[in-house]
Order: sequence, then structure tokens, then C-alpha cells
Amino acid sequence: MWFGRGVYAVLALIVGVVVGLVFRPTVPDWLSPYLPIAVVAALDAVFGGVRARFDHIFDPKVFTVSFIANVLVAAFIVFLGDQLGVGTQLSTAVVVVLGIRIFGNAAAIRRHIFKA
Repeated sequence: MWFGRGVYAVLALIVGVVVGLVFRPTVPDWLSPYLPIAVVAALDAVFGGVRARFDHIFDPKVFTVSFIANVLVAAFIVFLGDQLGVGTQLSTAVVVVLGIRIFGNAAAIRRHIFKA
């Protein structure tokens, strides 16, 4: 087909947004501290996947494992921080580390797109 797999990803994203808007899912209180970290970890994997795509080294298997592993490791670090009584500090550390990676990948993507 002329449009490739990217269209399926965009359609899946649109369906996910519509389902979220229609059903308005809620997050249980015990899970709410982990959601922002999981989202940042997932964004890190997505930006890494886009960068790998531009570098022509994208592998769906690596992306899937990276996506799941990032979310689980980040959630585990926050859980560990909560158990040790330093949950906020470890959450901040996770966000800073993943944020640095996200901006690094965003810079690489920008260089690929704009050649600058």
C-alpha cells in the first residue's frame, strides 16, 4: 500500500483519543503517583523510536521491549522511593533523567528533519 504502517499508528492514536474522551477512564488513587512517570517513560520510548526510525535502525521488537521496560523500571523506582519515604525525590530524578533523554532524542529528530 502507498501509505505504509504509519497510517495505522495515526488511526490507532485517533481511536485511542476518541475512546478516552467518550469513556473518560479514571485512575485509582493508589496508581496516580505512577501515571505521570509512566507517561514520561513512554514518551521517552516513543521519541527514541522516532529517532531510530530516522537513523534507519528501528526495530519493532526493540521498541516494544524498550517501551514496556522503561515504564516498568520508572514505576519500580517511584514505588521504591515511596517505600523508602523519598518518593518525590526519586520521581523528580526519574523525570529529569527521562527528560534529558527526550530532549536529546528531540534534538536528533530536529537535526534529521531540518538538517540543522
